[in-house]
Amino acid sequence: MKRETTRRGLFAGALAAGLGGLTVSGAGELLDSFAPLSGRAWNAADRELPESVENPYGDASVSYDEYGVPTIEADDEEAAYFAVGYVQAYDRLFQLDLQRRVMRGHVSELVGEATLEDDEFHVAMDFVGAAAATWEYVADTPAGPLVEAYADGVNAAIEREQLPLEFELLDYEPREWTPVDSMLMEKQISWDLTGSFDELRRAVIAERLGEDVLEELYPERMDHDVPILRETAEEDENGDNEDDETDENSAFLGLETDAVGGELASWLSRFESPTGVGSNSWVVSGEHTESGSPIVAYDPHLSLMTPPLWYEQHVETPETSVRGATFPGVPFIITGANETGTWSFTNVGADVLDCYEYDLRESNGDSSDEDETGDGGDYHFSSTDADEYRYGDEWREFETEERTIPVADGPDRTFTITKTVHGPVLEREGQTVGVAWTGHTATRTTEAIYEFERSSGVADVLEATRRFDLPTQNLVYADTDGRTLYFVTGKLPVRTVDGEVVSGNRIFDGSEGDGEWAGFTPFGESAWDEADAGFVPFAEKPHAIDPDVLATANQRVTDDTTPYVGVDYATPYRGGRIYARLDDRLENGEPTDLEFHQELQNDTYDGRAAQLVPELVAAVEDHRAISDVLDDAAATLADWDYHVDRDSYPALLFARWLEHYRREVFEPEFEEADLDDSYYPNDWVLATLPEDSDWFDGSRDERMVAALETGLEEINDEGWQRYGDWNTTGPIEHPFGVEAPFLDYAERPADGSAATVKNYRVDSAVGASWRMVVDPDGDAQAVLPGGNSGDYFSAHYDDQFELWLEGEQRPMDRAADGEVDISFEQREEPE
Repeated sequence: MKRETTRRGLFAGALAAGLGGLTVSGAGELLDSFAPLSGRAWNAADRELPESVENPYGDASVSYDEYGVPTIEADDEEAAYFAVGYVQAYDRLFQLDLQRRVMRGHVSELVGEATLEDDEFHVAMDFVGAAAATWEYVADTPAGPLVEAYADGVNAAIEREQLPLEFELLDYEPREWTPVDSMLMEKQISWDLTGSFDELRRAVIAERLGEDVLEELYPERMDHDVPILRETAEEDENGDNEDDETDENSAFLGLETDAVGGELASWLSRFESPTGVGSNSWVVSGEHTESGSPIVAYDPHLSLMTPPLWYEQHVETPETSVRGATFPGVPFIITGANETGTWSFTNVGADVLDCYEYDLRESNGDSSDEDETGDGGDYHFSSTDADEYRYGDEWREFETEERTIPVADGPDRTFTITKTVHGPVLEREGQTVGVAWTGHTATRTTEAIYEFERSSGVADVLEATRRFDLPTQNLVYADTDGRTLYFVTGKLPVRTVDGEVVSGNRIFDGSEGDGEWAGFTPFGESAWDEADAGFVPFAEKPHAIDPDVLATANQRVTDDTTPYVGVDYATPYRGGRIYARLDDRLENGEPTDLEFHQELQNDTYDGRAAQLVPELVAAVEDHRAISDVLDDAAATLADWDYHVDRDSYPALLFARWLEHYRREVFEPEFEEADLDDSYYPNDWVLATLPEDSDWFDGSRDERMVAALETGLEEINDEGWQRYGDWNTTGPIEHPFGVEAPFLDYAERPADGSAATVKNYRVDSAVGASWRMVVDPDGDAQAVLPGGNSGDYFSAHYDDQFELWLEGEQRPMDRAADGEVDISFEQREEPE
């Protein structure tokens, strides 16, 4: 279901995939306190790396390449990760501090009341409590000491180095970094990829538009033939894999929606990922490459910002040689390559969050909403005034904890976190829901990533993947032995109602224990791997060992309905295009190389246009009141190759027509139901509506032509002449970009759309946040959408931006050439 990211508080559209887009809305309160580049701000212009740093863990060295990517070398892992923490903090300290403030609910300490609602959400979800539970587990694993060394390195940089410009502008200093903060970054990444309240929106749509509309416009499975695992689709066509999902399993569970109205659903939607966050990845075996070694291509589509989401680093120790990208605040490489293999992750769209309604009463036994019939059995949770909820045959008090939210230029707020056996309770204007999310327990993903770095083949990667609890991702892997692998990572909950397994796209009756996950312990350690745990066993999760060709683009994983994975899949345009081009190349017997896969990452073919433009052209030809302007527009579109390139006029015409066509079709009824365009269905649904659908109000052609007329008027009024006049990089902003635009990257025309392989969404500033093509037995190349440094005065602040925009990449080497830039020396024994 389509969602819209609103500009919320100070940091709008925040932190997709863990590090998010930090933009300033209402930034005046924050930025009134400084005049850019005056006073203390000039101190940041003189930042310079030291030649040597004291390292309590041992000797290490750091060498930077021509793009500011550090290679950290050490004989001791703890010494190496102290240096990792130091250089990450030097390059990205403001980003580290700001993202943890968001997750801790401490942004208002800088901004004031403008971000109080945002902070209340993050405190209510108690991400900090989940991070603390995770650290308690990770501390006792082999990864634990390295996380502690990393935190010490961050703190050494905070203590010893000149702070970056943003701290000087705001006149504050960051607090000490802790291992829990690094675990909090794992929660942030996971939340922004899996934290979906889709079932709440489904409830609102069913209530306001009817369950028939819900079924028509928001299907659980879009009708296409390009799932990730295509073999299951072929079996289905032969009748060997029948869909045995029952009507009860697929239907919306029609609980009363008094407790879950539009206000709550709309408010919570603000804290989900931007619309269309996703990624591309694919692998081809060595049988289809010039080198004879498999190749992996990867470009995650996440929030684009200044500085970029990802940080590139290389680490060399006796245990491993690993290169690639991580998120600032995370010590280990998340996606990259070691001496043996390469790995990447794209979002599955799995359903790992459930919402619950409860019966409620005050502790004196009075119901807050008692059934008027007087039978005493029908209570609905509609207010947090009550302090007890029914769970089974007993009434339980909510678990509560008070937290302080510091507020600049005003009194601090005391916020009460409320929880049930399932997890946190969220409330908005008297509408309340309980939440269970797989990230609300101790997770082992940090340990898994640590083990990926040290893996030496498929067996090691599979063992690490067992520990990859969250987020749910499509793992694509290849190695120097010629092996390839696909596996769905993360825990997939199993829900039951009255003993029957059901899907999770519904609101459950929490008082009856419906849908709850056996073995799940929020804010503790869950029984993930026990035989009777309420999660899909590892061996039963979708996977493929040694696939010949496999592509993921967030589309449906498989046509098999068991196990239930989710319904929040992307439209099949990207996945279909990738498979089509790979199939064409392989069927012609042409081997692939790094250049071919890089070129495929830059493909701008828009499958929506291929579906819709012929119908639009025919509608214009059949229109009763044809004009020269409409006729010329139709002729232009008829001659178009459906590539949305920056210099293309027909691409501009199609993009603006499509936006107005959505509104022509859906706005009247949605507006009447008080639902904005964030509730509109996706473009695949729009493009495949039958011509006689009631949504066209009698004539699809009329709707199409009217939208074309509106689009032409808009293009004329705005003075646009090509796609890149509208589709620019302007939305890629620094958190202070509104008031301090000098911190933003230059605005440039861009290629791509939400439906193209070269992915860019101008409306939400989402796109390829990192591109990588790797032959594990040969060369590797990559690029960032900006620069590796977050220091405005650094030469590496934006030195990759033009490369990224042009679809070019640079070598991703494991070792840097040149002299050592920083020497880390052990001058005292560690405590």
